[in-house]
Amino acid sequence: MGKVGAGKRSEKRPLLETGGGKALFAALVLLVACAAGYWFWQSRQPEYFYYRNMQMTALDGVDRNVYDPQAFVQQENGWITYEKNGAKALQGIDVSVYQGDIDWQAVADSGVEFAIIRAGYRGYSQGAIQGDANFQKNMEGALKAGLDVGVYFFSQATTVREAEEEADYVLEAIRNYPVTYPVVFDWEFIDGQSARTDEIEGEHMTECAKAFCELVAAGGYTPMVYFNQEQGYLYYQLDQLDGFSFWLAEYDQKPDFYYDFEMWQYTHTGTVPGIQGNVDLNLAFRDLAKS
Repeated sequence: MGKVGAGKRSEKRPLLETGGGKALFAALVLLVACAAGYWFWQSRQPEYFYYRNMQMTALDGVDRNVYDPQAFVQQENGWITYEKNGAKALQGIDVSVYQGDIDWQAVADSGVEFAIIRAGYRGYSQGAIQGDANFQKNMEGALKAGLDVGVYFFSQATTVREAEEEADYVLEAIRNYPVTYPVVFDWEFIDGQSARTDEIEGEHMTECAKAFCELVAAGGYTPMVYFNQEQGYLYYQLDQLDGFSFWLAEYDQKPDFYYDFEMWQYTHTGTVPGIQGNVDLNLAFRDLAKS
C-alpha cells in the first residue's frame, strides 16, 4: 500500500516552453529588433548645424572639429595657445612682401616655430602670375633662423589649367629649398574691387584647389587648402578634397568651424618681435613638418 498523499510528481517545464515564456521571448526579440532598427534609422538621418542662421547639412566623410574650446588660452602678448593631454599646438606666422624686411632670428627667438611664406600670386584683373618680391629673402632668412618653412600661393585661378600653372610655378620656385611644411592653395575673393574671379562658383573653386593639390602631392610635398568659414561652408565642396589638409582663417579667441582643420589663422593683426606692423598668427595642431 502506498503512502498517504503519495502520487505522481509534477514536472516543471522550462519557462520558454510555456505559453507565457514564449510570449515573453517574442516580446524581447521584438524589442531588440525595434531598438536596432531605430539606431540604424537614427544613424542614417542627416546631421545638421547652423551658419549665419542657415541650416547646413553636415557632409559625410569629412572629419569633424573635435578641438576642446576650453584648451584655447589667449596670452598677454595676444598670442593664443592650445594644449591638450600634454600636447601643445605649434606657433607660426605667414608673411609676404607686405611685412617688409624681417629680422628672422628675432622671430625665431620669440617662440615662433614655423613660417608659411608667399611664393607668388595671380593678378585679379589680368590674371598674370607674379612672384613675391621678398620670397627669396624670406625663405633664406627663415631657414637660417631654424624655422620650419612652408609656402602659399595667392590664387585667382578660374580654370583647372590656371591652377595647374600656379602649382607648377610654386614647385619650380621651391625646388632648391628644404620646404617641410605644407604648400598651400590660397584662393580668395577680392573685396571692394572688380575682379576676373567675381563670378566663380564653388564647384570650379573646388576643382582648382584639387588640381593644385594633386600636383603638389605628386611633387613630394604636403598640399593644403586655405579658406575662411564662408568659403568652407558655401563654396568649397570639402568632401571632394578628401586627403588634403585644411587651413582655417577664423578671427576669434577659439574656432567653431564645424569640420576638422590642421592649421588655424586666428588673427591678421598680430605682433611678433622682428616684424614691423601687423602679421598673421597661426596654430598648427600637429607637427606638419615633412622630412
